[in-house]
Parts: sequence; C-alpha cells; structure tokens
Amino acid sequence: MAYTGHADHSSREPPTFVVVGEKDGIAPPSSMERRVRALRALGTEVEYLKFPNVAHGFGIGKETTADGWVGRATEFWTKHMRQTAGR
Repeated sequence: MAYTGHADHSSREPPTFVVVGEKDGIAPPSSMERRVRALRALGTEVEYLKFPNVAHGFGIGKETTADGWVGRATEFWTKHMRQTAGR
C-alpha cells in the first residue's frame, strides 16, 4: 500500500507492506498510521516505512530517501508468498 488514505480493513487482511512520505499532504502519514494500528490490532503483519523529506507520489523513490523501497517490498511479498505456498 503506497501513499493512500484508504481506511477500510477487515479481520481477513493479508500481510501488508505500507510506504508513505512524511510530507505527504494528500494521504498524510497520520491516515496511514491509523490503518497500520488497526491492522496490527487485528493480528495482521504490517511493515510500515515512512520516508523523511518525501511528499506524495514518490514512485520508485529514485534519488529520494525512499530509494530502495521497491526491493524491500519485494522481499516482504516473496517471504509471505513462500509462507502461503508452504501451507
């Protein structure tokens, strides 16, 4: 989930990877953090990254503090796909 104000959630959420820029004025970190807290309270595994000096729409993060987030997300998703495949 990247820089979104999406607030809906259920008890059946999959593991969730979340990124946001600390200066996002469209989908502020406070919105993302409320969702992260709600998901964690339901027992959903969440990796949450907030990048300093980054606003909304940082894409792959090249030449920003968000650089590398796509690789971290890929690692997170790969880990969880392997766990799911092993069930």
